[in-house]
Amino acid sequence: MVIDMHVHPALYADICQDKQRQNLRCDEMGYHLMSPLSLDVLKKQNAYAGIDKMALLPLDHSTRCDGQVLITNEEIASLVAKWPDTFIGFASVDPHRPDALQVLQKAFGELGLMGLKLNPAKQRFYPDDEALFPIYELCAQYNKPIIFHAGLSWEPDTLTKYAHPLHFEEVALRFPTLRICLAHFAWPWVREMAMLMIKYPNVYTDTACMYMDSAEQFFDYIFRQEWGRWWFEHNFENQVLFGSNAPRFRPVRIMRGLCSVEMSEKARRKLLGENALAFLGMEG
Repeated sequence: MVIDMHVHPALYADICQDKQRQNLRCDEMGYHLMSPLSLDVLKKQNAYAGIDKMALLPLDHSTRCDGQVLITNEEIASLVAKWPDTFIGFASVDPHRPDALQVLQKAFGELGLMGLKLNPAKQRFYPDDEALFPIYELCAQYNKPIIFHAGLSWEPDTLTKYAHPLHFEEVALRFPTLRICLAHFAWPWVREMAMLMIKYPNVYTDTACMYMDSAEQFFDYIFRQEWGRWWFEHNFENQVLFGSNAPRFRPVRIMRGLCSVEMSEKARRKLLGENALAFLGMEG
């Protein structure tokens, strides 16, 4: 099974009926060169890339966006209801909202969403700020993992300083039962990302990277130069998730890049799907 753990459904046609909200998403996420995508076309794209399931990631930075939630938890739940065998819904909440815990309780308890997505660079918080700890405690209570944006953010109006991987170390230490994914290999801090995974088994990363030149060249650089030849398989083959960062990058191109990296079939199965099941708490 292949599970894409990093998908942004901002331009899925089923939640793009409001043209004004669609334009706001494009402004805030830098998607103006893209257009709405029907689920029928998405199914064909998934079949071509060999993808079985997709984790849908919303975005709430409403305290910095005039009260507007770009992609709501309810919209994610509506998409999951349309394609439940494929879509895995995540929640989002602006941690600066006074009702943040209530929003998450509804997302997990009523909407049945499977985890939380937070973007420190967009939402403007340091992950090790103790003001965030009640949110982490709630996720641990519900056994829901968190996917954090980490490293470079190429969206408009973001500050990378909030997303340095070292800001996540205290979270991993203080909440050992909380599974956290620092997305994008935390690029450009790839070795710091490896350090955290070696120290903390509850820390994951994903392959949703902004590659340069080609995905094949980029992943060769990550897996062979930034990391030693056997780092992945010998040290943290259980902690890397497949993620495409669609729609900014086509999943089939990320898949081709990963397929060009030499690794054992066991490691490849884990990377493409088995690790995601463990991260989601769905294994066994």
